[in-house]
Amino acid sequence: MQAHVSIILPVHNAEPWLDECLRSVLQQDFEGTMELSVFNDASKDKSGAIIEKWRVKLEDSGVHVIIGGHDSPSPRGVGYAKNQAVAQSSGSYLCFLDSDDVMMPQRVRLQHEAAVQHPSSIIGCRVRRDPPNSTERYTRWINQLTPEQLLTQGVPEDLLFFYEHLRKGGGVIRVDQSLLLYRHHPQAATHCVLETTIWTHRVRFLEEQALPRWAAFTIWNAGKQGRRLYRSLTAGSQRKVVAFCDVDENKIRKGFYCHEDSQERPKPRIPILHFRAARPPFVICVKLDLTGGAFEDNLRSLHLQEGQDFLHFS
Repeated sequence: MQAHVSIILPVHNAEPWLDECLRSVLQQDFEGTMELSVFNDASKDKSGAIIEKWRVKLEDSGVHVIIGGHDSPSPRGVGYAKNQAVAQSSGSYLCFLDSDDVMMPQRVRLQHEAAVQHPSSIIGCRVRRDPPNSTERYTRWINQLTPEQLLTQGVPEDLLFFYEHLRKGGGVIRVDQSLLLYRHHPQAATHCVLETTIWTHRVRFLEEQALPRWAAFTIWNAGKQGRRLYRSLTAGSQRKVVAFCDVDENKIRKGFYCHEDSQERPKPRIPILHFRAARPPFVICVKLDLTGGAFEDNLRSLHLQEGQDFLHFS
């Protein structure tokens, strides 16, 4: 029988966390049919035995358990394991769970309700971190994103899937309750994704989805991050950059940024202006929640509309 919801669980050497993770599946208060689809990606610890132990408990509670996997010398990666877990599942809705995370009892119920109401959207939620003081700024940032910012700032681990979903016209909705405990530890899969890879995909998506509607724009940040964005753009997008803007008087006094690596002659010299002298739209390369509110106050003072007059790339 087809389940309403399939919980998709990739596993690789998750012994320290797997009991608590699987207990949180058992404790869900969702009243529809639910299955757990596990794919064991060449674990060398006791993950397999823990999964078998919980299979009995879960199936006794009415949760069908599907277990796949392989015992190759090396894992094939979290993306591969997720795809395999999806392929062997039967649910109308997919609920993704990492083996080192813990769901609150109402997670599946509340996110399923949201998914029914928004059938073309990815459904997220607020999160907590363990340890509580790990990545405090990131946790605060991701929990406070507005609906518009979810489309431009959210950078999930499954970046290519997320971007392809948006390209096809999909939306992103967040249930504004803390439904997941994210563990932060050195073995987390997130640490395996190269920052340069993430950056490259984000720049390409920016150029594909946002920049075509602007004939010209200003990069807000004349420092390292803003210059990096400029250098990462295609030549056509670089020609749309009319200025950098900043609040740093030293940068502003310099007057311009010269792109030394450009093949163009003469080399492009991009003006550096005070933010009040610059004109929108802006691509903002300033990290939020780092200036004691000063940047956010400056941005609000311009009375701009997010998505139309500016977007964040930070």
